[in-house]
Amino acid sequence: MAELADAEALSAVAEDSRSAAQAWRAVIGWVSIVLQVVIQILRFSPSSWAQLLSFVGLRDHPHSLLSSSAPFKPLPSDIPVEISMEAPISAPSSVTSAEALEKLTIVLDLDETLVCAYEASSLPDIVRIQAIDAGLKCFELECKTVDKDAEGREKINHVIVFERPGLEDFLEQTSKFADLVLFTAGLEGLIFCHSSLFRKLLYLISITSCFLNLMVVLGYARPLVDVIDVKNRFSLRLYRPSTVSTEHRHHVKDLSCLSKDLCRIVIVDNNPFSFLLQPLNGIPCVAFSAAQPFDEQLLKVVLPLLKQLSLEKDVRPVLYKQFYMPEWFEKHGIPFDNQSP
Repeated sequence: MAELADAEALSAVAEDSRSAAQAWRAVIGWVSIVLQVVIQILRFSPSSWAQLLSFVGLRDHPHSLLSSSAPFKPLPSDIPVEISMEAPISAPSSVTSAEALEKLTIVLDLDETLVCAYEASSLPDIVRIQAIDAGLKCFELECKTVDKDAEGREKINHVIVFERPGLEDFLEQTSKFADLVLFTAGLEGLIFCHSSLFRKLLYLISITSCFLNLMVVLGYARPLVDVIDVKNRFSLRLYRPSTVSTEHRHHVKDLSCLSKDLCRIVIVDNNPFSFLLQPLNGIPCVAFSAAQPFDEQLLKVVLPLLKQLSLEKDVRPVLYKQFYMPEWFEKHGIPFDNQSP
């Protein structure tokens, strides 16, 4: 009996040792993942310290699902002129008749420009309720994942999408005087994927600007655009494979893929690094989130500027005087190599 008891005791000790080893491996695995997240933040973001504060919970930030690159910090006021979407817009400088001009091409970003999207389980109820009560239009998408439940069936994630106020009217009005192009760094497909391990880190990762660079995403942009563009106003839709990588940023939207002549092309994007290759063609709009139910950027700010640009032979001189983006990029260590307007 004593030998049996000793054997059972040894077995119990061995089992405890195995459990402890498994626990340590799990801890080491989690630490490794967190370190990778921090490394990615430092690598991709121009505002690393601010994002690290968000990462540890010292700053609030909407955990948007579609954000693909560094958040746009408000343009500073110490450059040659005040850079603001509310800055006075000069009178048309080149022509007065739009009939003699080629149709303007307006390239529109998706997330935080036209919509904002959140995984339903990570969106606080109070934010959702207040946004809906304030009148924000929203819809829900079901996205299949590669995860399986206990019975081997595909799991479904629910994504809530909020439309920026005035979106429908904005698309309707701009489509009358311009060709609309949707250009997003999101992926086109129908499946949103994250493993159960990454799911546990969803909040930590999603509050940073590198969300799509860190999450395993198979794509959901196309079904989202199908909902907001039921009238097919976009003449072209471009997704992440159409973006390029530069020495300064990834997922850059190179407008030369649309035309070599950039005189009549303008891009509206909340992230100016998206158009760093053509800074003279960009409008850096204010980012949109569900916490801004009374936002008026599309109809009151962006639309009037686009209407003016539709009367210009070359949009670049007007946009340069409005935003001085080359100087802004140079302040962020990105030289401006294009010809001046």
